[in-house]
Amino acid sequence: MKTVRIQILALACAAIVLAAVSVAAGYWLHVDSLSVPTAATLAEPVAAEQPPPDRKPLYYQDPDGKPDYSPTPKKTADGRNFKPIYAGDEPSAVSTKPAGKGKILYYRNPMGLADTSPVPKKDAMGMAYIPVYEGEDESGVITVSPARIQMLGVRTAPVEQRASLARTIRATGTIQADESKLALVTTKFDGVVQKLFVSTTGAPVRAGQPLARVWIQTPDVATQMGPDVVTREIDLVIALQDKNPAAIAQAENVLRQYGIPDSAIAEIRRTGRATRFLTITAPRSGIILEKPAVEGMHFNTGDPLFKIADLSRVWLMANVQEQDLGALRVGESARATLVAYPGRTFTGKVDFIYPTLTAVTRTGQARIVLPKPDGLLRESMYATVDISAPATSGTQQVVLVARGQGRFAPRAVRIGAHGDGYTQVLDGLKAGEQVVVSANFLIDAESNLQAALQAFTAGNAKTSSTSLSGDKP
Repeated sequence: MKTVRIQILALACAAIVLAAVSVAAGYWLHVDSLSVPTAATLAEPVAAEQPPPDRKPLYYQDPDGKPDYSPTPKKTADGRNFKPIYAGDEPSAVSTKPAGKGKILYYRNPMGLADTSPVPKKDAMGMAYIPVYEGEDESGVITVSPARIQMLGVRTAPVEQRASLARTIRATGTIQADESKLALVTTKFDGVVQKLFVSTTGAPVRAGQPLARVWIQTPDVATQMGPDVVTREIDLVIALQDKNPAAIAQAENVLRQYGIPDSAIAEIRRTGRATRFLTITAPRSGIILEKPAVEGMHFNTGDPLFKIADLSRVWLMANVQEQDLGALRVGESARATLVAYPGRTFTGKVDFIYPTLTAVTRTGQARIVLPKPDGLLRESMYATVDISAPATSGTQQVVLVARGQGRFAPRAVRIGAHGDGYTQVLDGLKAGEQVVVSANFLIDAESNLQAALQAFTAGNAKTSSTSLSGDKP
């Protein structure tokens, strides 16, 4: 019985020894797998983690990686230090930093509230704050809720590149004959209209066409009133009979000075006799605008008999408002529409700007030359006209740039000219940027804007208000 107990005890001891050996072997295997330091290394003191030289932590994060941050050193509830995070090592910069972005400056509220944080943060709803990078500083940004934007009627328009900028001046006017193409038919002698060859106003005539036959009146011998054209004709007849070239040329020149046409002079040379009857011809082609001449009518020297107008082109006399006169330029293009021809446009150019102003209507006149296709334009027709004029300069210097998600930022710009609903921007904007073009003064009433503009104009204590551009750039 003792023998059996001794064997059992021996087996038990052996088992204990084997278990101890197994545990020891397992420990050393485990130590070898972790690459435990050598004795010499263990003898040296373990140095504390040192921060990189010349680098200041951006913030401090919970050592377990929890979304708990602090701008200054901090400890956990169990006494552990928060982990310092340096520039370039922050998780958001490594995982979410877009290509080409600069350094993160701060974090803004995801709902657009006026709240920023120097370290990553979440709001009460668990939404992460949005990083703002270098070049994207949002100080001065106005935030308006989508519902508010819709209620205010906010509209934006893209900044466009345009070759030129002009404005349109609108005016009214009437059609008149071109004064440079008018001809008044008169005589340099007294006489009587014997017969009319053109007897109606508005009749078309061509240059050299007979208009009327007149009887030349001889001046009263006693008073010697008026030129003696018949005597000058007799001088030509005598020169022809003498065959004196010099006298002939001189007599013909005198008759031409009295307005005797070459056709009448040729008739005297052919017949060799003076005449009291003379045919008056049209000096140019055109339309008979006026015809004072009547058969049997006596006329004196210089009395008008016919008025002829060449209506191949006409004048549009435009009445321009006083405030637009300074923008008018000779040579600018104009588009006219007439009541008589709705839907049809006639184009021309500004030929002259009159130096006078009508005091009652406060308007000045501009003369626009229009072609007259098909004889459609008649004198005294009423017309409205659009005149292209150089754009005018502006003085507005601030616009609201849409930044997305209901955010608007005031931007300093250098304004050039205005015209046709556009504003030239010389500096401060890039093509494609969205700029507020309506309701910007309503945005001005939003509570966030005043603080934004104060930040925008910091350092200028004398500035009391800022004008926002309401034109389309």
